[in-house]
Amino acid sequence: MQLSKKDKIMDISVNLARVSDWITKENGKRISRIDQFLEEIQEYLGTMEERDFSTRFRPTLKRFKQEFLLLLKDREQRDKDEWAERALTWANILQHRATLLR
Repeated sequence: MQLSKKDKIMDISVNLARVSDWITKENGKRISRIDQFLEEIQEYLGTMEERDFSTRFRPTLKRFKQEFLLLLKDREQRDKDEWAERALTWANILQHRATLLR
């Protein structure tokens, strides 16, 4: 079964929230799951073209794609809480903005 655009965005949102939680709790047992979720998000983003989304959602997707690359780049930074906060912020933004999708 193929996920709808809205379902993919919601899945990304949930995964980002989970990753954020695990990072803040410094749950070393979850490292492989964190990697798995980040890879899944990257795969989803690779299948998403801005032109396939409503004009109201496109700026959000464009900005998130840029920010997600920064999250990946900054993953090993010293301030884990700041990284987790950024991930959780985007989880919330995507969840809210997904209401614009059908």
